[in-house]
Amino acid sequence: MRKFKFCSAVLAFWLCMAAAALADRLAISSPTANIRSGPGTNHEILWKVEKYHPILVERKSGDWYGFTDYEGDKGWIHKSLVGDIPTAITIKEKCNVRSGPGKENPVVFTVGSGIPFKIIGKKGNWRQILHADGDKGWIHKSLLW
Repeated sequence: MRKFKFCSAVLAFWLCMAAAALADRLAISSPTANIRSGPGTNHEILWKVEKYHPILVERKSGDWYGFTDYEGDKGWIHKSLVGDIPTAITIKEKCNVRSGPGKENPVVFTVGSGIPFKIIGKKGNWRQILHADGDKGWIHKSLLW
């Protein structure tokens, strides 16, 4: 009986992991978008996000996607407002964005947590990023989700 419970727990864990792996990672493609409490414009607006904000789509209802974001917040968005864009969002309070891929390169600007970027290049553990306002540079991948 003990072995059965253990095997059941392991199976449940792997099923959850598989479901997470199957989630589509998309990003906001419009300049701003309303995040709603349910699938439809009749549902409350919970918050707004800006272009390149990444989401993990977990469920679909008609033309609406239910998702989770980098903080674990859940919401709904219309499919016309998202796209398959390589993006990331900063997860640390102070993130240096540099002129090139490496700590030896000068910092061109600094951002806080929750700033979305489009990924436009990669070199090792560094990501070249572009913000919706045109700012770009390089950031270490450990600072991103």
